[in-house]
Amino acid sequence: MDEVLAAVAETIKNFAIIYLVDITEIPDFISMYEMYDPSTVMFFFRNKHIMIDLGTGNNNKINWDLKDKQEFVDIVETVYRGAWKGRGLVIAPKDYSTKYRY
Repeated sequence: MDEVLAAVAETIKNFAIIYLVDITEIPDFISMYEMYDPSTVMFFFRNKHIMIDLGTGNNNKINWDLKDKQEFVDIVETVYRGAWKGRGLVIAPKDYSTKYRY
């Protein structure tokens, strides 16, 4: 996931910024957002947490590795557009539930 984040940082710099956070430094934040996975991607817009419906049941974060750079860019663009319109829950461009195999 680190490679994908580093690769898309330049592409999405006009509408998103990627921050890498060491979870040992912020224990209160970890318990508040239940960040117990080794890799977690969350979205914020104007200091507000933006939830995204990915079809997995967990609307707070992405907690699996995405291998495709364009797929991640599409997710970030969707979140940006939804957050800009004032939506607190954004629908992902693709369903990531386990019943669909892509």
